[in-house]
Amino acid sequence: MLRNKLETAHQECRQRGMDPAEIRRPSEVLSEGKLAEKRQFYSDILEVVHAFSRQVLRSLEGTPLLIVISDEQGYILDIRGDAAIQEMIQQLGIESGVRFTLTDLGPNVISLALNEQKPVALIGDDHYFHFLHATACYSSPFRYTDDNTLLGSISIMTTMEHENYLFHHMLTNVVGSIERELLLRRQNDKLNVLNQIMMERTQNAVIVTDARGVVTEYNASAEQISGFDRDNILGLSIFDSSITGDYFEQVLCEGKIYKDVEIDVKNDGRPQYICLFDAQPIYDAKEERIIGGFAQLRDITERHRLQEQYNYLAYHDELTGLPNRRFFQNELEKLMHRREADTGLLLIDLDGFKSINDTFGHSNGDQLLQSVAQRLNAVISRRGQLFRISGDEFLVLVRHLSGECQLNEIAASILREFQHPFDIDDRSLHITASIGGAVYEQQPPNLESYMVHVDAAMYKAKSSGKNDYRMFSPEMHLHSREDLMMESEFRRALDRGELVLHYQPIVDINTASIACCEALIRWHHPEHGLLSPGKFIPLAERTGLIVPMGEWVIREACRQHQAWKEQGLPPVQICVNISAQQFLKRDFVQSIADALALYEVSPEFLDIEITESMAMDFNHAEHVLKELRGLGLHISMDDFGTGYSSLYYLKRFNIQTLKIDKTFIDDLSGCEGDSVLVGTMLAMAETLGMRAVAEGVESDVQLQRLLELGSPYIQGFYFSAPLPAETFAANYQPLIDEIKQKVKKGVDEH
Repeated sequence: MLRNKLETAHQECRQRGMDPAEIRRPSEVLSEGKLAEKRQFYSDILEVVHAFSRQVLRSLEGTPLLIVISDEQGYILDIRGDAAIQEMIQQLGIESGVRFTLTDLGPNVISLALNEQKPVALIGDDHYFHFLHATACYSSPFRYTDDNTLLGSISIMTTMEHENYLFHHMLTNVVGSIERELLLRRQNDKLNVLNQIMMERTQNAVIVTDARGVVTEYNASAEQISGFDRDNILGLSIFDSSITGDYFEQVLCEGKIYKDVEIDVKNDGRPQYICLFDAQPIYDAKEERIIGGFAQLRDITERHRLQEQYNYLAYHDELTGLPNRRFFQNELEKLMHRREADTGLLLIDLDGFKSINDTFGHSNGDQLLQSVAQRLNAVISRRGQLFRISGDEFLVLVRHLSGECQLNEIAASILREFQHPFDIDDRSLHITASIGGAVYEQQPPNLESYMVHVDAAMYKAKSSGKNDYRMFSPEMHLHSREDLMMESEFRRALDRGELVLHYQPIVDINTASIACCEALIRWHHPEHGLLSPGKFIPLAERTGLIVPMGEWVIREACRQHQAWKEQGLPPVQICVNISAQQFLKRDFVQSIADALALYEVSPEFLDIEITESMAMDFNHAEHVLKELRGLGLHISMDDFGTGYSSLYYLKRFNIQTLKIDKTFIDDLSGCEGDSVLVGTMLAMAETLGMRAVAEGVESDVQLQRLLELGSPYIQGFYFSAPLPAETFAANYQPLIDEIKQKVKKGVDEH
């Protein structure tokens, strides 16, 4: 039923002309004065809701979430929880005092929960507006249950990465507790003191004293919990009680009120009870003087036992059995409290794990995570404490660190473990890891610094090519903030058409002509101008946008090939780079076939460049490459020499072109070893009947060395920088002439 209403609400938004890409802000906002009045009016209700909200936040400490409280009209009365999410939604105009309506914000959990008067969950694109697609929201109304008066709603907002239906169930239970507490307080307000003390009709332990602290009432539940008979307690001073005496002294002497104080009640030879303790003074009719004290103890022993069991599960990862993020945060708090120095932290992020999950299924992904955890445990051993903090991220906490060199050694030993494949069922999977580390010789300034530092270092390792580790340095923090802003902008770049392809020719030395050209992506940023791939490819990989971006590159390359033909240029083979995530998609081959058919491009004019890392699952790689060759495509191995492929792989994969990585070309002018390596690669390619391309050629010296080594194909700035499609077409003939001159010059000098 809710799904139908949700679809209807989406349709109504479209009919009203609401743009889903727009960032909508609530139009109704209370003034500060009106908000203060409303909060004062709801003060008793908010007190109850806040008490249970704090329990929820404590139980889920470490999970990024917000708890949002509204009145029955949808006005936000309070927002509590994760500061980062709170700051983000504040920038979107969502803060205390605004009103949530279907008209302003389309389908949202607050409006739907209030309208439907039942719990609601909106996950990701259940929301109409795109800026809410990254959130998972849950809401439940709460009311006075005695007359069904709607009071408002309580909602949980978190990120999609932490979406869990347990929040929905938890919220329902919390609202039930809130409604029971509100009902109890409402009834207490309606009854006079004598009616509140219906001693034998309550399951709570009730104690009443006179103004001097002498016990005048002690019910059966109090007998059961304390283990003392009523007749033996009446007439005694409550101040002598080691459990409640101090509380009653504050109540009777200072008029203090206690609510929901958790206390242990344990006497020799008696079962231990965990109770919530309330106490307040009893005033005379004119409320001028205290004439006694009243207290009740609510038995929550069973709930406390279940909570302890839940706490264990809440502090350990179910899949691997490792301590989880919440456990880790508790350990950090202890370090902070003890002001412990000389600690180190390593954040381990598995490279390309999402692709493995998508390709081989979550069951195999789970087995891989368990195997990774076992290896890490063996490596860490007694040197540190290992945690699993999210899907593919692990942490190592090292105490009493002797210095950064010790942390470097641990990180290096971890990376060595990833050189060996993981055997999962009948597959042998290769996976790498990127590691960020930080050393704290002194106590860090705050708790957040621990994670911010290693996170920045880890992303530095990823952006530097992955399968490596980096130690934190202060400038990384600045870069990480820039990356966050860039990530937000990149998510919109595809939709806005800001991505473009530039084309760099690959020169056939024997004919002094353009053999083909490589399509290289650029981001035409509206503020920063033309950005190179190094600025945004790591973001695309991290956000999963690398796949739709890669599919766009293939379509755009096919379109451009056809456009050049229509402009009169000779047919040019275009080489496109494929990401590992894209290569592992089940519909990868079909997406290429669709692009070729859409623009009527003959397959031999499209060259697919893979990398050695894509051979991590040999069977899958061989199957996909066979299908690509079946389409008639040309296959190249890019960045050859930097990975772990073998001659056996090259032969079985039927590779047609080897592209020798730029790192080997850079030092040709001064390193004899690199000349030998490049010569060996060229000879191997010739022996295997493959075309060899030397990448990154930029100088006369490099060209001369490659001519000496017999390199037949050369790519690099020496002949041409990557050019926009229009420039490539307009200057095609001058470019050919310039290539002929440079080849002739090189051959003559050679």
